[in-house]
Amino acid sequence: MRRLTLVLAGLLLVSGPARAVPPADPKPADSKPAALESKKISRELPTPYTGNFTGAAVPPASSQPPDVAYGAYQRGQYITAFREATKRIEANPKDAAAMTLLGELYNQGLGVPQNPVKAAEWYKVAAGLSDPAALSSLGLMALDGRGIPRDQKAGRRWLEQAAALGSPTAAYNLGLILVGTGNAADEAEAAKQFRKAAEAEVGPAQHDLGVLYLQGRGVPKDPTQAASWFRRAADNGDLAGEVEFAILLFNGTGVTKDEKAAARYFLHAARRGNAIAQNRIARLYAAGRGVPKNLVEAAAWNLAAAGQGLSDAWLDQAVTGLTKDEKVRAERLGNDRAEPQ
Repeated sequence: MRRLTLVLAGLLLVSGPARAVPPADPKPADSKPAALESKKISRELPTPYTGNFTGAAVPPASSQPPDVAYGAYQRGQYITAFREATKRIEANPKDAAAMTLLGELYNQGLGVPQNPVKAAEWYKVAAGLSDPAALSSLGLMALDGRGIPRDQKAGRRWLEQAAALGSPTAAYNLGLILVGTGNAADEAEAAKQFRKAAEAEVGPAQHDLGVLYLQGRGVPKDPTQAASWFRRAADNGDLAGEVEFAILLFNGTGVTKDEKAAARYFLHAARRGNAIAQNRIARLYAAGRGVPKNLVEAAAWNLAAAGQGLSDAWLDQAVTGLTKDEKVRAERLGNDRAEPQ
């Protein structure tokens, strides 16, 4: 692991993009930290959201036998999953869920050598039987040119079919395609698709729907709705949603202002390795807003953020008064926090 060190009166900062963070605030350390701005949606294909494979995720009714193949997949017993799915297809050549499972195993190289071509072949057969998970995966492969020739129109068409059949992953990725066109009608449709995925508790979709509400794109501008979706995204483990909700809490935008609660969200996201959260909790410690003022903590989190390329001249100045021993403590803490918890 690369070591980070304190030097002289400030921090050794690694240069790099601020990654959607506003410019550093030149105000003194006891002033209010600079307000954050909501970042733009950045999850774009061809690095799509894939979520967890759910080709047979719906538990069978009590009168039906358990899904042995999918159960083995869930437990990481991939060879067993492959064998059981193959047996199912031999018994029923129209078992689309089993075909999709084989496609997924080949796609990820689980229990079998990774083979995108074979994966696409199984997805195509299952897609012909209207399996939404297969259609979604096939759409992503076409958009990425993986296992099959790159074909944007076909990829989008398959995603549309999967979304219409209720695939939250397909709806989310279709929304990503639409929101990137810059067309108002497409953004409105993107919001609808994000909502489908968001209501299925897809964290990234909840975050991106919140961004649209915050910016008034495709939906009426509504900070309250934005805050609600950001919080749900945070509850589902989405780091971007967690940081956005903390921003709104700190600024009192769309939600009752609560600096202490904002600090808790920033701190949680910072511990998970988010550079923006690390920078913002450092500012709060430096200013004593939402948390007791603590320049050692401020320096440590600033150092962790700097290790990811997020420098902050305001914080550098705020921690210049540290003693030698405090700098050593901050360096030790900063290196520990450079690794996500």
